[in-house]
Amino acid sequence: MSGYLAPLVREIPPSGIRKFFDLVSASKDIISLGVGEPDFCTPWHVREACVYSLERGNTKYTPNAGMPELREAIGEYLYDSFQVPYDPADEILVTVGGSEAIDLALRALVVPGDEVLVPEPCYISYSPITRIGGGIPVGIETFAKDNFKLTPEALKASITPKSKVLILCYPSNPTGGIMTYEDWLPIAKIVEEHDLIVISDEIYAELTYEQKHVSFASIPGMRDRTILVSGFSKAFAMTGWRMGYACGHRDLISAMLKIHQYTVMCAPAMGQVAALEALKNGMEEKNRMVESYNQRRRLVVQGFRDIGLECHEPQGAFYAFPSVASTGLSSEEFAQRLLYEAKVAAVPGQVFGLGGEGFVRCSYATSVNQLLEAIDRIGNFIRKL
Repeated sequence: MSGYLAPLVREIPPSGIRKFFDLVSASKDIISLGVGEPDFCTPWHVREACVYSLERGNTKYTPNAGMPELREAIGEYLYDSFQVPYDPADEILVTVGGSEAIDLALRALVVPGDEVLVPEPCYISYSPITRIGGGIPVGIETFAKDNFKLTPEALKASITPKSKVLILCYPSNPTGGIMTYEDWLPIAKIVEEHDLIVISDEIYAELTYEQKHVSFASIPGMRDRTILVSGFSKAFAMTGWRMGYACGHRDLISAMLKIHQYTVMCAPAMGQVAALEALKNGMEEKNRMVESYNQRRRLVVQGFRDIGLECHEPQGAFYAFPSVASTGLSSEEFAQRLLYEAKVAAVPGQVFGLGGEGFVRCSYATSVNQLLEAIDRIGNFIRKL
């Protein structure tokens, strides 16, 4: 049947992350540091709000853009937390996870031949979604020596007359890198000079440890040329609920809403109820989870350094990105052998694009005991090489 498939889709490789996830799910004795998912369960009061909603028969469609009260809560949250104002009436769209929001934004913006700038290593979906929309992804390599920040020099060097969109993901998956207000200022100047539109994926905004997250949309002049994407999966341990949102200039959100109407209609009503409860009453639980991640972050970084792997200190998200170059193995070889010989799953860095080779991504969103055992196994594996 492959002959019936669109060539573009046929040629897109499957997710490198899901490949390792499938291998892990087939074995019970593997410690997985692979999938970016909190080990916490969604807080009980959030689940309870969903259950009560179902018991009351709340099973109908919501407005296409999402429940008005949820959009209002999102607007209040973004203004209070990151000083970015959005009108809930027409500048906020509730989506099926942050991934749908990114897809909608790219489909609304990109025409065949447009170049989409993507700082890498990065979340693996940006480039494939760009290609599906007819765009051309252009990777911009970032480096451990810069704490994986996007530098103005690298951005300038990547811009051509065909450049239209810049995708940002800070705090970063997979590196844990962040950008400060001072880091953003020269980037914003370049964005304005070259008339770019920015898709800012801020799904890890609540997961920073030593500095508060700075939204790119909060930089002077950037709000109206930025589509801010976020959601509830990471901060509130709600990955399976698939609840996200996009915010931006009403003309951009209106275009995205048209696509959303014809594809998914609206995000699930019960998930929207749960998301509203998370925003209203979930910050204490969120803070407790972040503090736990912070403890594990320190443990993992020091653990990798103790066994001889260089590891920059992640300032956000819940990933460590240690270098395995000293082992003499490629990222793929290291991850494959680690899985089969030491029963630890990590994701090879090259699946995240430029600059990923020589690293592996390890999620520390798992228990301390599992992390300690994983580091011990990795240390023994390295000593045997």
